[in-house]
Amino acid sequence: MRTKLTPSFVAKAAPAAGRDREIFWDEALPGFGLMVTEVGSKSWVVQYRAGHKSRRATIDSVLSLDKARKAAKAMLGKVATGGDPVGEERAAAAAEANTLQSVAEEYLARESKRKLRTIATRRATLERWVFPKLGARQIADVKRSDISRLLDHVEDKAGPVQADMVLAFLRRVFNWHAGRTDDFSSPIIRGMSRSNPRERARQRILSDDELRAVWHADIPQPWWAFVRFLLLTAARRNEAARMARSELTGSDWTIPADRYKTKQDITLPLSAAAQGVLAKLPRFGTGEYIFTVNGRAPLAAFSRGKKAIDRASGVTGWTLHDLRRTARSLMSRAGVPSDHAERCLGHIIPGVRGTYDRHKYQEEMRRAFEALAAQIARIVDPQKNVVTLRGVS
Repeated sequence: MRTKLTPSFVAKAAPAAGRDREIFWDEALPGFGLMVTEVGSKSWVVQYRAGHKSRRATIDSVLSLDKARKAAKAMLGKVATGGDPVGEERAAAAAEANTLQSVAEEYLARESKRKLRTIATRRATLERWVFPKLGARQIADVKRSDISRLLDHVEDKAGPVQADMVLAFLRRVFNWHAGRTDDFSSPIIRGMSRSNPRERARQRILSDDELRAVWHADIPQPWWAFVRFLLLTAARRNEAARMARSELTGSDWTIPADRYKTKQDITLPLSAAAQGVLAKLPRFGTGEYIFTVNGRAPLAAFSRGKKAIDRASGVTGWTLHDLRRTARSLMSRAGVPSDHAERCLGHIIPGVRGTYDRHKYQEEMRRAFEALAAQIARIVDPQKNVVTLRGVS
């Protein structure tokens, strides 16, 4: 039954006794009505048919009767020309729920309940590499070629191992979604990885001969300085590549927590040799980045840079991260105490010592880095006139 809806009627409207809600259909505009519940809640509704389906839409309840009627008339006008506002809204909501980012967010939320140790790494990896490039795409529309281009980007920026980590986490998301969906299959197949599985848990360090070859190779700047700096500081590749002048105070380099793996600030004392390497780098105006080719952006394209280093040095089969492992091994050769060497690498000391020993070890680290620089110097520039005497104590 239709009712003449007026502002006064709307103000007094209530469902009939014993009913939890009631709709009063407008006499002036068929399909438009006022819904009232037994607790006094009121909302505007529009009823229409789209094809063979009956639809009911809700209009913002804060609108006045006149404005709600106009909004309903506009909606019914769309229906008259073949539109389906409710169906379109549901399709848009479903599409939003099925973007790669939405699915991945749901996956992360559910997996976090299992208290996996790697969940934070999975989230950080997806947020950094995947969401900006593919997050807004419908997961069903993400193609193998899209993933390959993404992996190319990650490999160029952060190396093949990082690309494989991205691939592994994406594979988990796709497989999880496939297990919950009738018509979805993962676009990831075997053979898409970028690194040799045997090299993922690496033990590679550069031999003395390889170290000399790399050190003295005719490498263009800033790669020449970058390789030497990585060896002299045992720094991670990305931490050093994004080094800013504001992070230097005298001979100390403070890496901020948001760029350091442990998520804590760390101050590394630079040896005289490391400072000398930095001093040879050109400065581009007021640019903040130290390792840069134009002053506007930090060093990147590591894969191409590494290939140039390999060609110049003749040394292959190693990664830039292997320089960090090489530096740590050289510290041991130089007699640096293990605790001091580990702190130079920013490693957290386990157990009670790591919990209660709050000493900063800055001077010990300074001596360790100087010892490392001296050990590298003995290898790359051996004194030909020094004779080792055997049997002499």
